[in-house]
Amino acid sequence: MSAAGTQTLVQSARIIGLVALAHGLSHFYQIATAVVFPLIKDDLQVSYALLGATVALYYVVSGVCQTLAGFAADRFGARRVLFAGLALSTAGAVLAGSAHSYSMLLAAAVVGGIGNSVFHPCDFSILNARVDKARLGYAFSWHGIAGYLGYAVAPVYSVGMAAAFGWRGALLGAAAVGAVVILFLFLNRAWIYVEPADRRRETGRGGLATDLKLLASAPVLMCFGYFVFIAVAFVAMQNFGMVTMGMLYGASPALASTALTAYLLGGAAGIFTGGFVAVRATRHDLVAVTGMAVSAGFMFVLASAWIPAAMLPVFLAASGFATGITNPSRDFIVRAATPAGATGKVYGFVYSGLDVGSMLTPVFFGWLLDRGQADAVFYTVVVALVLTIGMVLNLPGRKPAVA
Repeated sequence: MSAAGTQTLVQSARIIGLVALAHGLSHFYQIATAVVFPLIKDDLQVSYALLGATVALYYVVSGVCQTLAGFAADRFGARRVLFAGLALSTAGAVLAGSAHSYSMLLAAAVVGGIGNSVFHPCDFSILNARVDKARLGYAFSWHGIAGYLGYAVAPVYSVGMAAAFGWRGALLGAAAVGAVVILFLFLNRAWIYVEPADRRRETGRGGLATDLKLLASAPVLMCFGYFVFIAVAFVAMQNFGMVTMGMLYGASPALASTALTAYLLGGAAGIFTGGFVAVRATRHDLVAVTGMAVSAGFMFVLASAWIPAAMLPVFLAASGFATGITNPSRDFIVRAATPAGATGKVYGFVYSGLDVGSMLTPVFFGWLLDRGQADAVFYTVVVALVLTIGMVLNLPGRKPAVA
């Protein structure tokens, strides 16, 4: 296989496509089960609160294990750990589809959460090592877009399959999709091989203590904080955005749904555009700061209720686009904070910030809405976006690292 730096466009596209496929599957599995919760609730006679607890458990396990998965990727090789994660994610779908009790759903959440933990550290280890540096911006962009596509496909798939075959058939079918993806990746496994990073470490460069010191360093902690606050903003919009728009603007469910869809589509368009920006930018920190500042501005206007409800889709699409355009550049920022031989563990740790933010904030936003403070939800998003700017501006070194 051609090494990064000597590969053709077709070879780069093949590597990017394989990694993006795995990432899309991980996002597909994240919500495929939640979509059929109403059917599971009636069949297994469990409450939504208990079903919600399975989601929380999934993300807790994923967040805790993500850094460990990064260490494993550097130790045993990203490809090997990626296949393990794919197998566990698929097994989680099998367990969920076979569940005849709540305890089986909990087991499915644990297994699926462990599987979900491997994708970011493994994906970025492969992309950084195998893709020509001149095309990394496009690689990061398509990686993010694939995640959005996974989210978009899951509800359509689960609802349609559940209507035809029941919720168990839908989830077992999702497992079959995973098996096909695993087989396809296995047949193309040579393209995603990366030598275990620990083999390339200099002798005497230290072990676990050195790695932990790296993860506790200011640049890595700033990157971790960036992802925590990104998750806060995304959870607010994805999970509570429709309710917030209804309370603050009197928006109908149809209008609020359209606005949320516009936000997500704007984000995907921004990620696509951000790939072109990232490959040409020399200051990825300025891209990230500018995008987040613009997005925060749109969100501030929304929180202030200065616009008519009919303008919600326009403003949310613009805010999503401004946030999305920063995604490829943020991955370059993490790359700049990552020394050679530590890609898996650093990306695993900083991306676990997404899980941390997702775990900590839903109760807070629910509390705000229970108190009738819908505007505070949007203002919290503004604060979170401003704090991401602070994280970037406090990074000691912000230019792309040299491979």
